[in-house]
Amino acid sequence: MIAIVDYGVGNLRSVHKALQTVGFEAMVTSDPEQVLAADGVVLPGVGAFGDAMFYLKQSGLLDSIRRVAKEGKPFLGICLGMQLLFSTSEEHGQHVGLNLIPGHVKRFKGDFKIPQIGWNTLKLERPSALTAGVARGDLVYFVHSYYVDPLDRGVIVATTDYHGDVPAMVQKDNIMGIQFHPEKSSRTGLQMLRNFGELVAGRPAKGALV
Repeated sequence: MIAIVDYGVGNLRSVHKALQTVGFEAMVTSDPEQVLAADGVVLPGVGAFGDAMFYLKQSGLLDSIRRVAKEGKPFLGICLGMQLLFSTSEEHGQHVGLNLIPGHVKRFKGDFKIPQIGWNTLKLERPSALTAGVARGDLVYFVHSYYVDPLDRGVIVATTDYHGDVPAMVQKDNIMGIQFHPEKSSRTGLQMLRNFGELVAGRPAKGALV
């Protein structure tokens, strides 16, 4: 069973439906015990970093998430959920994150459109079970004003070009993050969610750098 963490943010049902579409049992839950009992966990999210961390603390979900991560279960953060994996964020002040992957969340700066909204291509940087069946140049759907800046660039699985290389996917051991919305990214996004489900089920496809 895959637990989709409900901490009062959007896109929960669409992630749930997408996982069911690719053949995996999932539940949306705000119960810390159900999160702990799950075989894999998805932390989705849209909204503000500080608000999300506040709710995770108040709800008791924060400790469960950290325990699941420490136990080595497959853990996937999506969009804001990926940013929450990092140490700190500068979104509307300074906020402390889950610190599962050392690094910081920063706002785009420059004379270009912010947020990045729409389809963009992926540049695969290293193999990952999540990218099996995904090719360099595949299109995925982004909506974000902030990006992650890992201390160790080796955790970056894929980047996208938005006025410079922007981390689009990261992985550190069992902790994985996707900045775009796989549930809105057609075949490519569904393939990644299928790969995550296979990883949870103990049947990971071998990651390929195409």
